[in-house]
Amino acid sequence: MRSWSAPDIVPLPGTGGPLRVHDTATGRIRTTTPGSTAGMYACGITPYDAAHLGHAFTYLTFDLVNRVWRDAGHDVNYVQNTTDIDDPLLERAEATGVDWRDLAHREIDVFREDMAALSIIPPTSYVGVVESVDLISELAVRIRETGAAYEIDGDLYFSSAAASKFGEISNLDREEMLDLFGQRGGDPQRVEKKDPLDWLLWRAERPGEPAWDSPLGRGRPGWHIECSAIALDRLGPSFDLNGGGSDLIFPHHEMGAAETRCATGQPNAHNHLHVGMVGLNGEKMSKSLGNLVFVSKLRQQGVDPAVIRLAMLSHHYRAPWEWTDAELPAAAERAERWRAATALGSGPDAAPVLAAVRASLAEDLDSPAALAAVDAWASAALTEGGADTEAPGLVRTTVDTLLGVKL
Repeated sequence: MRSWSAPDIVPLPGTGGPLRVHDTATGRIRTTTPGSTAGMYACGITPYDAAHLGHAFTYLTFDLVNRVWRDAGHDVNYVQNTTDIDDPLLERAEATGVDWRDLAHREIDVFREDMAALSIIPPTSYVGVVESVDLISELAVRIRETGAAYEIDGDLYFSSAAASKFGEISNLDREEMLDLFGQRGGDPQRVEKKDPLDWLLWRAERPGEPAWDSPLGRGRPGWHIECSAIALDRLGPSFDLNGGGSDLIFPHHEMGAAETRCATGQPNAHNHLHVGMVGLNGEKMSKSLGNLVFVSKLRQQGVDPAVIRLAMLSHHYRAPWEWTDAELPAAAERAERWRAATALGSGPDAAPVLAAVRASLAEDLDSPAALAAVDAWASAALTEGGADTEAPGLVRTTVDTLLGVKL
């Protein structure tokens, strides 16, 4: 599956330092230690509606990881999926009278346009579930061969009792797991299962539903295993960073990690990064609640994508936050000040700004601190001036290369 056009990345003088991020599994900020090529996987959208700001905030976060690693001299093998077959997509297609494939293609196109407009570096591999059915069924067979899976009427389930380190990502107790599993696409109520926490690897064909031939019989993938299979194929086990929104910690990432460990004996990733939820009117912004602010709608209204990006960058990725009517005006005013300052013929020395932005982003992607460093330089340039004729250009490149904001 094709991704989207890549923004131009202008190299900066020198190199950035190692990236440190908060690892969900350990609860600590840890230094990432990639080799010459860093491996990263981010869970993509289920394309039954357009991408909202919660999605954009997640992919902005992984874009910052990508930029910091590149600035530190690493190549980045970034893999992202799109779940172009799943229950929510089928349900929306039926409700709207649209073929599920047409719905998925339409919304993926909008997503690509949004990501390109926001200067998100595209994945090295952008992979759909439909094109990966063979990979997914092969992984399910491997898991079954270990004895960790069992069948109920043609459906293949992973036995949670066979997951040697179940809970290693989320650190939740059983009661919390059961509650979230029921809320987030699981079927703890199915009485035939050995344990309510067992999850579906392969769903046998149902009348009227799409299905594919496989060694497991005709059917389609369950949830969780698609990301495990794609990541193993494109990155192998024990890659550098896995993540997504914080609502994916359990069950999605916990169960995916168990699948990888069962099939390979290794963890799926060294670090797990999760992004705080974006709210609106006191609720998490989500498709199920319908309280959404769409990137595509903002763009249609003429909002500068750089302003949308700046509005999101003003929030730290791990902290849940609320979108309000004040976000865009504040970001637009910041963009105007930065553009005015970098349009000057000279300004204060910009080397400290580059160093401060690098240091802020390297320390758990502290984008608000990075913005504050540029704010201080812009204020000094506009009020006090400066003699360095190279400074405006260096600040402009710093902002573009590390923050992804085009001035």
